[in-house]
Amino acid sequence: MSVLWELFTIFFRIGAFTFGGGYAMLPIIQEEVVDKKGWLTEDEILDCFAIGQSTPGVIAVNTATFIGYKRKGIIGGIVATTGVVLPSIIIITIISTFFQHFQEYEIVQHALGGIRVAVVALILNTVYKMYKKSIKDWLGISLFIAAFILIAFLDISPVIVIIIAALVGMFKGHNDRFKEIDG
Repeated sequence: MSVLWELFTIFFRIGAFTFGGGYAMLPIIQEEVVDKKGWLTEDEILDCFAIGQSTPGVIAVNTATFIGYKRKGIIGGIVATTGVVLPSIIIITIISTFFQHFQEYEIVQHALGGIRVAVVALILNTVYKMYKKSIKDWLGISLFIAAFILIAFLDISPVIVIIIAALVGMFKGHNDRFKEIDG
């Protein structure tokens, strides 16, 4: 199977069977790309998630683009991106055609309620896995807590928090390197 076809089918499947948006897709992307295919390491996928979150757009689409680009350059990025967004386009088109007729049915409302609960579980799973892989020392714990408080309770823009965290990380890395040279 060609790499481009494989990129398309994997991301099409992820896009078709993952409800709840970009964050809900992350654990499935990680399972496919790291665990099953071995295209990326755990650290590389976390970097893709971090960059995907930091750049404009949906994190899953950005991540698919980065992975496709890493595998097959620009055409790989386009193919992976098309694969992950095409199911949404198809599903939204179908739902918008029929939703007006079915939204009042109690069974539809219960199904959507169940989907929302499952999506929260998927997102929490992603947060837990990212926490385990990313938080390695007291600085990481401090940044995590500070970022959470700033975003959740003080309504500070995530962009500002990400920039501050990046600067703190760069400063720590610079100091660590300086200590190695000096010591």
